[in-house]
Amino acid sequence: MASEEKPTDSVHGASVGVHASDAANSWRNIARVTNHRNLVCSLIVGAWHTAGQTGYISDIPFPFDLDAIQSKKLDADALLVELDSSIQSKDQAKAMAVVKSWEITGNPPKPIFDCLRRYAVSEDGALHAEKYFRTVTEEFATTRAEFRWRHLIGLARVSASEYGWPAPGRDQARDLLRT
Repeated sequence: MASEEKPTDSVHGASVGVHASDAANSWRNIARVTNHRNLVCSLIVGAWHTAGQTGYISDIPFPFDLDAIQSKKLDADALLVELDSSIQSKDQAKAMAVVKSWEITGNPPKPIFDCLRRYAVSEDGALHAEKYFRTVTEEFATTRAEFRWRHLIGLARVSASEYGWPAPGRDQARDLLRT
């Protein structure tokens, strides 16, 4: 659903993947803190809600060229520079490849979270940027090790998608913090 406010290939804001991830995370969190009856209901509603999005997604995974990043043999500092650069150039595929390369090299996740947090609070994800960052933080902590980095790879794509759309109130907040 491209528009002037949401360009083609935009995955920020109320996109299917971001929305489904946020919703599934919310329903799981409700299920964790309630009685058995509501736990079952929450999981059913969460599954129904997420499954309801399937008509809007592609069966083809979003491609990214990991080999292009891996061939550069970048160290951790260079990978972070590359991640910033790919986000600021709105290169979703490259941002994803950088995070995957970071994972493969065995670097800790904190610097990636720190980098992506800056974009979650500065760019407009149509009210989803901060929420999706929180979702990824929670899901990364609770997902099995072999799958958890997928969340950060998705967040890198969302960050590149939303870059250049300043969050409403960002400049005002910066001015207020300077005074």
